[in-house]
Amino acid sequence: MITKIQEAENFLKIHGITSPEIGIVLGTGLGNLVRKIEIEVEINYTDIPWFPEATLEFHSGKLIYGTLEGKKIIVMNGRFHYYEGYNFQQITFPIRVMKSLGISHLLLSNAAGGINLNWKKGDLMLIDDHINLLPGNPLTGKNLDTYGPRFPDMSEPYSKKINALLMELATEKNITLRKGVYVAVSGPNLETRAEYRFLKIIGADAVGMSTVPEVIVANHMNLPCAAVSVLTDACDPDNLKPVDIADIIAIARQAELKLTELFVGLIKRL
Repeated sequence: MITKIQEAENFLKIHGITSPEIGIVLGTGLGNLVRKIEIEVEINYTDIPWFPEATLEFHSGKLIYGTLEGKKIIVMNGRFHYYEGYNFQQITFPIRVMKSLGISHLLLSNAAGGINLNWKKGDLMLIDDHINLLPGNPLTGKNLDTYGPRFPDMSEPYSKKINALLMELATEKNITLRKGVYVAVSGPNLETRAEYRFLKIIGADAVGMSTVPEVIVANHMNLPCAAVSVLTDACDPDNLKPVDIADIIAIARQAELKLTELFVGLIKRL
């Protein structure tokens, strides 16, 4: 694994990605931030050694490097998921590579179903904590001792400092930013009525199919991170209606303007 990370890192350095400060992972339908970047390098995942291939049509599958608010940033425009057939080490491989390249902060976004029915579609939710119901863990296997400990602490998986800045920015910009618990499931099917009831009982405010493996690996490497979900559908088991993925993408794209505003403001302050 370490050799693969080094090969990908060296490839990216040769192609001009030399000093990123902040890493960003953009989720489903959330690519608007890219328009704000002064792009210097853009590389397809398929061209990078050991990177998986993004198989979803609404994930562009490109690594982007450039400047935003005076900071050098590296952006994953699209991520990898367990339901695409990848293992958890493959899913989180780019996070390892970005850390090796030098990032000191990691920002993540995703589209998620809203379990907390006090909130509405299109709201943003700052992830305060998570529940991992995925059938595996990216740290399984021999520990990468040069990156982190065998048993990393997860008492504060999301940086309190970054979360506080995001809440402060949301108040200043009059953006509604909820705070809650994200639960990760394997997908790709959406949940049944009984599953939504179960997820609510165990304390989840939103449900999705990503992010948690990346956060686990970030914590393993002592990399401060924060994540924001766009709530794209209402998961009301008593009034459940079929969900069209096109509707989810449309709501995500409407809400991403607010998300972009928050992330740009945050990058300026980090």
